[in-house]
Amino acid sequence: MKSATFTQLDVFKSELVKGARFSPVYEFPLLEPVQCKPDRAIPFEKAYTATARSKWVHFYTHDRHFERVWNTPKRYLPMFQRFADVITPDFSLYREMPLAMQIWNTYRNRAISFWLQREGIPIVPNVRWGDERTYDFAFEGLPHGGTVAISTNGSLRKIFDREYFKRGLAKMVEVLQPQTIVNYSQAPDDVFGEYASRGLEILALPHYSNTFKKEVL
Repeated sequence: MKSATFTQLDVFKSELVKGARFSPVYEFPLLEPVQCKPDRAIPFEKAYTATARSKWVHFYTHDRHFERVWNTPKRYLPMFQRFADVITPDFSLYREMPLAMQIWNTYRNRAISFWLQREGIPIVPNVRWGDERTYDFAFEGLPHGGTVAISTNGSLRKIFDREYFKRGLAKMVEVLQPQTIVNYSQAPDDVFGEYASRGLEILALPHYSNTFKKEVL
């Protein structure tokens, strides 16, 4: 039988993780640590119309906009190569989702991240968690130290959402011990101040609606 490729027959997208080393429990592809520090980022669905190639691409948007990257990843490689760097995909981990789906979305995040890194695209690994049940797998396979990316977009509006975010952030810092956290959207002191005071670098990326929508792309 022929090996899997990017064709429609490769329903598991095995080509994405070709050559990977895998984490011991959930077998996520392992990523290399990075030191990139983006200062501006544009949503994936806006990338085709953007002309300023110094921008980063991010996936902090609705999953429907980038499900196609999972379905036909090779199609989008030339686009990613036109940009400075990529903050890796953010397939959702809603607390209401079955845990199996949250594990699957975490795998998909990692698989595309590994593929981008393997193809020579500079990346910052995105980190996404849900409730305490996700801590066993949400950080597995990610590099320790270096730079990671997260987003508070839509995560701080309600008190209980804010607490879930803060608890997950504390666990991420404990496990991954990053040197730099890139946060897309608001970075309030009650969430990030403790880590900044401990010497952890916090880089806040402004929301697209506050920056690029006012520019000619």
